[in-house]
Amino acid sequence: MHNVYSVGQVNRYIKNMFTQDFFLQRIHVKGEVSNCKYHTSGHIYFSLKDETGSISCVMFAGARRGLAFRMKDGDRIVAGGSVDTYERDGKYQLYVREITLEGAGALYERYLALKQELEDMGMFAEEYKQPIPRYIRRLGVVTAPTGAAVQDIRTVSLRRNPYLQIILYPALVQGEGAAESIARGIRMLDAAGVDVIIAGRGGGSIEDLWAFNEETVARAIFECRTPVISAVGHETDFTIADFVADLRAPTPSAAAELAVDDFASLLDSIEKERRRMSLAMTEKIRRERQNLSFLQQRLRYLSPENRLREDRLHLDQLDERIRSLFDRILQRDRQRLLLLAERFSGLSPLEKLKSGYAYVQGQDGKAVTRAGQVRPGDELTIFVTDGQIHARVTDTEEKNGFTGK
Repeated sequence: MHNVYSVGQVNRYIKNMFTQDFFLQRIHVKGEVSNCKYHTSGHIYFSLKDETGSISCVMFAGARRGLAFRMKDGDRIVAGGSVDTYERDGKYQLYVREITLEGAGALYERYLALKQELEDMGMFAEEYKQPIPRYIRRLGVVTAPTGAAVQDIRTVSLRRNPYLQIILYPALVQGEGAAESIARGIRMLDAAGVDVIIAGRGGGSIEDLWAFNEETVARAIFECRTPVISAVGHETDFTIADFVADLRAPTPSAAAELAVDDFASLLDSIEKERRRMSLAMTEKIRRERQNLSFLQQRLRYLSPENRLREDRLHLDQLDERIRSLFDRILQRDRQRLLLLAERFSGLSPLEKLKSGYAYVQGQDGKAVTRAGQVRPGDELTIFVTDGQIHARVTDTEEKNGFTGK
């Protein structure tokens, strides 16, 4: 009678066979990627195929740290891992732990090792990066003398600044001796005193771009006193030169855009600034003239000459007032004097004399008003209107009740 087994028992038996086979636990398989799917869990599901067949593969999220690029259909890779059975479905598949691009795996390992070494040495540090000057007159270019890269740089640069001087060092950019040629060109242009150096080439495979991953080029860029822009035409992947350079451009055309300022925009900015400064200066002059006029008015008001003029006018007014006051006082006093003169004119001795009266003065100089003041023999002086009469008393006679001797 035949033994009968369950599906699970059979799948488990097969799984144990795979597990016990040491060869299948450490295996590297090369092929072309197909049906590549990045799951939301982080796992990658894909198939490897060649002209003879295909094998299902899975790379769990925990192993993806060793994947240095984004895998896609059509990539030719070498996948390392173990072959095992998924018991539930009874299917075997390759459980991948590491992936490298076929033909570039060794180069990529060298790339990662050199990148880590140079980074540890501080050659990628930001504090060593030099700023790219905004306005340049001389542009140095290290690239192949033929090809799209040099033409793109020349076209873009001269379009942005037709007065720019471009100095080209014709370098080898791939193959044997390319790294030494690029490094020599960077050093020669640095010694020539250009303002900025663009070092790069058009795109290509990792093998084509490998010269820009060499330590020789990295050290030439790091030691260069002139700012260097790396322009290796590879939008997504970075070369060692990109990390060391002062600035990285994804393409040679982009490098020219970054290195050369737009001359037309510069002229437009200068014209805008000129107009702005002209308007500002006109407004400034207007305000200053207005302020000057105000100060002139204050100066005229506060100047000594104006004060003296006002003081003179005030003095003239005071003089007029004093003169007028004196005139009024004199007029008033004159009128009072005339009144007093009229009042005392009747009391004046001269007026009395004119009326026939005389003034008699004794020998003692006193006026004689009574007969009893004199005696016979006294000398008298009699004042009349036209002179004096000297007389001697011979006798006195009293009348109207007065007594005389």
